Amino acid sequence: MEGKREVTNSEWTSDEMMTIAASRMLQNGAICFVGIGLPSAAANLARATHAPDVVLIYESGTIGAKPDMLPLSIGDGELAETADTVVSTPEIFRYWLQGGRVDVGFLGAAQLDRFGNINTTVIGDYGSPKVRLPGAGGAPEIAASAGEVLIILRQSQRTFVNELAFVTSAGHANGGNWRAEAGLSGKGPTAIITDIGILRPHPKTRELMLTDLHPGHSIPEAEEATGWSLKHAHQCVETLPPSAAELTALRDLNNRTARAHRGG
Repeated sequence: MEGKREVTNSEWTSDEMMTIAASRMLQNGAICFVGIGLPSAAANLARATHAPDVVLIYESGTIGAKPDMLPLSIGDGELAETADTVVSTPEIFRYWLQGGRVDVGFLGAAQLDRFGNINTTVIGDYGSPKVRLPGAGGAPEIAASAGEVLIILRQSQRTFVNELAFVTSAGHANGGNWRAEAGLSGKGPTAIITDIGILRPHPKTRELMLTDLHPGHSIPEAEEATGWSLKHAHQCVETLPPSAAELTALRDLNNRTARAHRGG
């Protein structure tokens, strides 16, 4: 995998650092609407480490899901079997999300632009795309109404683009006070966690800027992996390396998932 280092007893991969850094963003007791894939890995790692009382909500209607392995989809039976309760999808969106009861929305993306808008619909022209992606799902509503939004994805010029092929879910649109003017209740993206570092929106312009670098990575590397002229904080903070407990918990989670999904 591109950008991934070999693991030894004293090291970690870029994906592990990214997932652990993302998991640290969740506070114990937070109500989190989770996407499948990297967001689910980070959220369930948080539940297994520093945030045992985080409440995980999935689009299928599961509230308080506590899966022992990472789900393949929102319809994975493990989510319903381990949830505190299961409600209808309309209730999840109308009562919980649009009702202001979700603290954090945790999303992935295929592409992202400088204002945190994301594309999960198509690559290329909409009428004749190069790649047809999974689509919106509940992401537009999560991006609009969650208290804040965290986005996790690997950073490259293919994913961090100057202009999106399609805006599936709005972040800060064209910047500034757009969200408030549009009447959106949530803060929008507050952090983008990648395999290189963490980006956060400028408090006024809302343009994403690099604020944190993971160990072993550099500002020039982040700039090279971005499809626009990336701004950065005067002094980027270095992310704390993964602890032994975090690495053990993440690897155990991934191993359980691999065994379950291959039927072993």
